[in-house]
Amino acid sequence: MLDVLELVARGDSLRFSDIARRLDLTQGTAHAILATLSDRGWITRDPLDKSYSLGPAMAVVAARMSTARPLAHSAQAVAAQLSADTGYAASVVERVDDSLVITAFEGGGPAPAGAPGERIRFAPPFGVAFAAWDSPAGRRAWIDRAPADSPELVRRLDEILTRTRERGYEVDWTTPALVQAAHLMSTLPNEGLPDHVREITDQLLVEFTTIGLLGNDDPARDAQSVATIAAPVFRDHRVALIVAVHPLRALTSAEVDEVGSQLVRATAGISDR
Repeated sequence: MLDVLELVARGDSLRFSDIARRLDLTQGTAHAILATLSDRGWITRDPLDKSYSLGPAMAVVAARMSTARPLAHSAQAVAAQLSADTGYAASVVERVDDSLVITAFEGGGPAPAGAPGERIRFAPPFGVAFAAWDSPAGRRAWIDRAPADSPELVRRLDEILTRTRERGYEVDWTTPALVQAAHLMSTLPNEGLPDHVREITDQLLVEFTTIGLLGNDDPARDAQSVATIAAPVFRDHRVALIVAVHPLRALTSAEVDEVGSQLVRATAGISDR
């Protein structure tokens, strides 16, 4: 039932058959779930195009967000303001156990790491801004979830976390193509591969996982494509969530620093409150 609600919440204008197909539900199961959600007012069905959308009961939940989850509510407001100020899309990401969830998305354009409501595994290369301010054990646990067991990868990821913490914000130069390549490489089996082939695939995983996160902070470098700039919001001295902007265009080092500094000031205001 929750899967159906989350799917409808993405606003894709889905009909009965679309929901059943995407969630691999039988027609009987899909009908029972949709009927229950409709009866409770969680979703409604458009009488003209027969598509489903969130219902009036969700408005009650939304109205309580500012009091029930004040930090998330403030972060969403900051993300909206950053999007308006920079012209870039902005998002709020929260950590739920070992997953990252995009809980708000402001501005136009696609979300680099997925649609709002989607869960992303809290593992390299995702969640740097969470891991950078984590405890030593938390940092190591994040690194250990990397797609390859390589001393070089451990060294690079540790360097990325240290550099991010010193800078005050995360910069991700990873292109969508690199993300797809890293995912593809991580699905290749190691068993049965010759040693020299395994060494090559492991090295490629190291490169694909870290190349977008290491980037190049040299002020003299040419403009480089930036996917995400993210900064943490703290609660009780721990990262509660992160706010990110998504330029998805080439920026110079000075432009990255300008956006990053603006982002840190904005998130620091939430943390202070």
